[in-house]
Amino acid sequence: MFKAGNFEFPLGKRTYVMGILNYTPDSFSDGGLYNTPEAALKHALEMQEQGADIIDIGANSTRPDAVILPAAEEKERLLQVIDSLKGKLTAAISVDTFYPDCAEAALKAGAAIINDVSGVFNGEMASLAAKYGAGYVVMHNPCGSAEVAEYEQGIVEEVRKFFIDTLNLAAECGLPKSQLCLDPGLGFGKSYENNLELLRDMEWLKFKGVALLAAGSRKRFIGTASGEKNCAMRDAGTVAAHTAAIAGGADIIRVHDVFSAVQGARVADAIYRKVK
Repeated sequence: MFKAGNFEFPLGKRTYVMGILNYTPDSFSDGGLYNTPEAALKHALEMQEQGADIIDIGANSTRPDAVILPAAEEKERLLQVIDSLKGKLTAAISVDTFYPDCAEAALKAGAAIINDVSGVFNGEMASLAAKYGAGYVVMHNPCGSAEVAEYEQGIVEEVRKFFIDTLNLAAECGLPKSQLCLDPGLGFGKSYENNLELLRDMEWLKFKGVALLAAGSRKRFIGTASGEKNCAMRDAGTVAAHTAAIAGGADIIRVHDVFSAVQGARVADAIYRKVK
């Protein structure tokens, strides 16, 4: 069970879809499309209608060479969009942030999940998750999306070790594993081959009773594999990548196009989880 605020997501029953709401002018795929309260609300409701279980709000772009906002500005953006969604969504709200101050403000405003892409286990974030009963997503991200790290032991072994360390640190902080979600960080500090290997061997990154998230939506490695240069046209490739992740045990997929993701997940669940 993945627990996040008032929400509970039983693991192994089906795949949950996290819809991306970029409240930014400069995200790599849809920057500037939804960065007003009205546009954000409309898109969030559309994704919920299409079957999104979680709406993940990002106010800071993580694309290569993006200018990172200071915490005060990010918090202002996050609270603005959360306020526009309040009382209008039944889906869980997640916030994509690496600032504890922003995370706490968002949790107080109604968010249920902290999606931390910093690449480190943050004890302060874990304490906030424990305090508010929130879900805490921890991503493997050694050097951001613009660089590729070297993995002496192999990418799967390195990510698995990071996850084991994360589980141990969470236990030390008193954060139940039911509130933890692990993200291998597809596209962050990974080569093309690294990303494919992680998807191919996803089962080695799955730990019993702990949620596993795959977030490959429209990323560069999908463009390379498919030959599609336009990132907005990579949704079919995204479904293929996430189907591989689901076969390996991924519980949540983070996507731009919720409609195709929900349909793909339902078919993958029918095949791999024998969901009728």
